[in-house]
Amino acid sequence: MDEFNHVAKNLQEEKKIVFTALSCKNFHQRMLICKHAFEQGVIPINPFNLFGYYLYELVDRDLVRNANNNILKRCDELWVYGEISDGVLAEIQMFEKLDKPIRFFDISNLPKEIKEISKDELIFEEGLEKYKDSI
Repeated sequence: MDEFNHVAKNLQEEKKIVFTALSCKNFHQRMLICKHAFEQGVIPINPFNLFGYYLYELVDRDLVRNANNNILKRCDELWVYGEISDGVLAEIQMFEKLDKPIRFFDISNLPKEIKEISKDELIFEEGLEKYKDSI
């Protein structure tokens, strides 16, 4: 019997796995964010692509949060897109404890451009500005 062959079997290049963190306000940008990450040569793990927005309320939100946290811990890097929400801030703090790389991106000019920014340029959602120095 001939061995089954498919093009996917030959595509096994090792790449970094990147958790793409974004505020739920930017949920609608998730595909453009994944496109950006793929174009940078990494494999994006986007929680909104994995589980929708809290699995569309089919299960308790904490089950989805726990799943996201488990996936986050297994990623090589954290890439933060857009403003910092409470959930994104929690993901940043968890990733800092892992001592793995974190990068930040401005998405205010999508779909034209995604630009890497420094911590000093971060924008926080209302009420979270007080945590700016903790990142």
